[in-house]
Amino acid sequence: MKPLTGKVALVTGGSRGAGRAIAVELGKAGATVYVTGRSTKGNSTNNWPGTIDDTVKQIEAYGGKGIAIRCDHRNDSETEAVIQQVRKEQGKLDILINNVWGAHDLGVEGGAFWELPLEHWDTMFTTGVRAQLATNHFAIPLLRENTQALIIHTTFWDDNKYTGQFYYDLAKNALIRMAYGLSIELHQDNIAVIAVSPGFMRTELVLKHHGSDEEHWQESEELRFTETPYYVGRGIAALAKDPDVMKKTGLVLKAGDLAKEYQFTDIDGRYIPPFSI
Repeated sequence: MKPLTGKVALVTGGSRGAGRAIAVELGKAGATVYVTGRSTKGNSTNNWPGTIDDTVKQIEAYGGKGIAIRCDHRNDSETEAVIQQVRKEQGKLDILINNVWGAHDLGVEGGAFWELPLEHWDTMFTTGVRAQLATNHFAIPLLRENTQALIIHTTFWDDNKYTGQFYYDLAKNALIRMAYGLSIELHQDNIAVIAVSPGFMRTELVLKHHGSDEEHWQESEELRFTETPYYVGRGIAALAKDPDVMKKTGLVLKAGDLAKEYQFTDIDGRYIPPFSI
């Protein structure tokens, strides 16, 4: 039997990138995985590669069970409806992966804070931080009905170093603090809340930006130290399988450190050390 058989997971922002890889790895481990996002078959956001339907197909190709729900997490009623559907169809939720992130819509442009448009607040906080907060708000009552559960926030962290982009740095640290605060509030419910930081991922959008693909990325010096999104996906799946995961509640963990602890590699067999700026 697969280690997560019988578990129900929800992965937000699962059309592509880390969300897709996390959903696939949880599905491979036996969980029933609900996948949310705005991109659906024939209607992908900004015509980007990947949809929630593609993610479900990939889960099913590995023998897992995935369920796609179109959801714009900027809309609270849509987020609430997702949780209601999970409750109605499964009666429980064991694993919540808060991965939805709206900053891709505008991009993460460089420059001094006073030179950047205020729209960065909307893409990173309204469609990023608040979207994850709202998902927690609606999901936690269902999670608390379990004897144990797990909440993961994907973020970025490098030992308190400044990332170099004001809004990005502020938003990613807000997610870390959100996980920490919830870890305290939910400790008595035996719900572990952990922030997980991937390294420099070769997502579909990163490869597109660099004019490369998964077959040719090694030709780019800028992509030399990258990892696939499945690296952090495997790390989060390892946490979900760990019976002692409560010992890590409130922490922020890097994908490379998880790989070392749980003894897994990226899909190409490489161990990639924890990313540092």
